[in-house]
Amino acid sequence: MDASSYYVPAAAMGVALAAKAPALIRGWRDPLQRSVGVLMALAGLVFVFAAPPTIAGVNDLTGVPNISAPLVYCLLSAFCASCLVLIINWRGGPPEVTRRLARRWITGYGVVSAALVVLFALGDAPVERLRDLDTYYANTPFIREMIVLYLLALTVAGVAMNIMCWRWALQVHGWLRAGLLIIAVGFLFNVPYAATKFTAVVARWNGANLDGLSTDVAPMLASVGEQVSAVGFLLPLACQRIGDCWTTWSTYRRLGPLWRELKSVSAHEDHAVRISWWSPAELQVTQRESDIHDGMLSLYPYFDSEVRSHAYDAALTAGSSPAQAQAEADAAMVTAAVRARAADPEGRVISSAEAADGPPAAGSAYAYTDGPRDLVRMSIALRQSPVVAAARGRAPTSSESDFHERTS
Repeated sequence: MDASSYYVPAAAMGVALAAKAPALIRGWRDPLQRSVGVLMALAGLVFVFAAPPTIAGVNDLTGVPNISAPLVYCLLSAFCASCLVLIINWRGGPPEVTRRLARRWITGYGVVSAALVVLFALGDAPVERLRDLDTYYANTPFIREMIVLYLLALTVAGVAMNIMCWRWALQVHGWLRAGLLIIAVGFLFNVPYAATKFTAVVARWNGANLDGLSTDVAPMLASVGEQVSAVGFLLPLACQRIGDCWTTWSTYRRLGPLWRELKSVSAHEDHAVRISWWSPAELQVTQRESDIHDGMLSLYPYFDSEVRSHAYDAALTAGSSPAQAQAEADAAMVTAAVRARAADPEGRVISSAEAADGPPAAGSAYAYTDGPRDLVRMSIALRQSPVVAAARGRAPTSSESDFHERTS
């Protein structure tokens, strides 16, 4: 593997970390957010410091041959611990249990890192080795133990991550399950990575030479495994974000018919602060809901419960469920109210209603809805319901005739 095989993934991780930095800063008190930030940072550092040019640079900077070895091994151990802690915080559960499990893994890999440094300090590795330190010093006291310890730590992390991910994957569905299974596959590469390294080291112990397994095959396995794991971590988050965005824009689009029906009668339309088209989808939906509610308030004096009752009965007769029939009845009443409002350009009914009862309380005009979901049902009924179409196209009802008599 050349230097670009290390630096390109490190740069990609750095860009992702920079993009997520504002959210990480705002939510740093959240254990899950902290775990994500630490994992991304450690993943990038592992790639940077494991690159042969960086290894040579660190050795030259410190003046200690092969000092990069314990540094890289400690970063790998910390990365393993961060992955385990992220899975623990991601899965959730009682806070005290989550904190206890996280502390155990952090403490365990902290001890491993300290032992790696101590073993390197006790050993003797005077000849700089950029790619084959594991096999070159396989028979050197203390350095040998350091190599075995970090390989065992990686193996334990790989097995533990697989067990945790598979257990959790059996309890969830959708993109989260897919992400967990991908993470498990990625960490499964730790096992063949450690196996190839161990095989090369044991071969050295027995006087044979299988260094190619350690210098060529093992780094490739580690790189593939880490990148597959990164996909597993990012997939559920990215797909959830895309799904939420799709749902929001779908709600915005479905509210369109009701918004257009009420747009011309919105009492505040001329004075409303309009948001830009590039504003977040959530804000666009909020604006559209606000416009609809303003229109409802403007139509309140024109709402006719008799129209709604007749439409509700017609919808039930046509086979609609009670919830759907209620949405169709509400839509029919809104349509009739829009017609009545158009027939009263001077707003005499509104003036009469305000004089008699005062302005309607906020929400009274649409007290029959339970929120955005009912507004969406009404909007769909405006476009698709035969009951609403009939209410829109038929001749004025007796109540509408009374309205004309009152306002003439």
